[in-house]
Amino acid sequence: MKPNHSPSQPIGIFDSGIGGLTVAHAIVTHLPKENLIYFGDTAHLPYGDKSTAAIQAYAVKIAHMLLQQECKLILIACNSASAAAYDLVKEYVGSKAIVMNVIDPVIQRLKVNYRTKRIGLIGTKQTISSHIYKKKIDNLNAGITLTSHVTNLLASAIEEFGDHPIIDALLKEYLNQPELHDIDALVLGCTHYPIIKDRIAKLYAPSVEIIDSSDIVGQAVKKQLEKNRLLNEGGQSTKRFYLSDYTESFANNAKLFFNETIQLEHYPLWD
Repeated sequence: MKPNHSPSQPIGIFDSGIGGLTVAHAIVTHLPKENLIYFGDTAHLPYGDKSTAAIQAYAVKIAHMLLQQECKLILIACNSASAAAYDLVKEYVGSKAIVMNVIDPVIQRLKVNYRTKRIGLIGTKQTISSHIYKKKIDNLNAGITLTSHVTNLLASAIEEFGDHPIIDALLKEYLNQPELHDIDALVLGCTHYPIIKDRIAKLYAPSVEIIDSSDIVGQAVKKQLEKNRLLNEGGQSTKRFYLSDYTESFANNAKLFFNETIQLEHYPLWD
């Protein structure tokens, strides 16, 4: 980190849409005094069905924008973008900011708490086909067995309907797959999925733990800022939200997540 970073600088968070709000909310819960800048690339949602090259292009451009806003930490609050673009964004940002993703904190949690367990994973096509969770879990040598299933329509359905009963039919179809049976825990491998966490839990026995990455990532961000002595411990926190394309869904969900009126700014990165 460069010596001129200060605790009052904001945390930058980005996702394709409302999914990253689950992570932003967790960060506010664990770090209520931090200033936040959120970028929702709603012009390109969902990222899960985009090519790796396209996601990398989006991610680097958004990272550049967040650096212009002098963010001290940039969090890729999207599993698809974390899988496709984390290394590239980290290289692009260099020492100008801390860069984090939403996958590594979950892997560390699995290492500590789920050795020798059978873990299920649901996520977008981009996340699952990258095999990033399997590679990282295999590298742990912790005896963890991972089985996964692509749930590609879920993120789009959540964007459109939120936590609505119409989601249940989709979940029953996806979660009834053999690879998601006889598991000890299920990783929600998309930041949209915690919005429907209760609906997912109802389809499993109480013995199956639902692993919500948002809270795990919120704790990890706090530890990273403590490590770098960049915790903001004074002043009134601010939240700024930018969208590449205005959507009513985002506006409504942002208000629900933070229980306050949210001012959304249109930031047309792609014009």
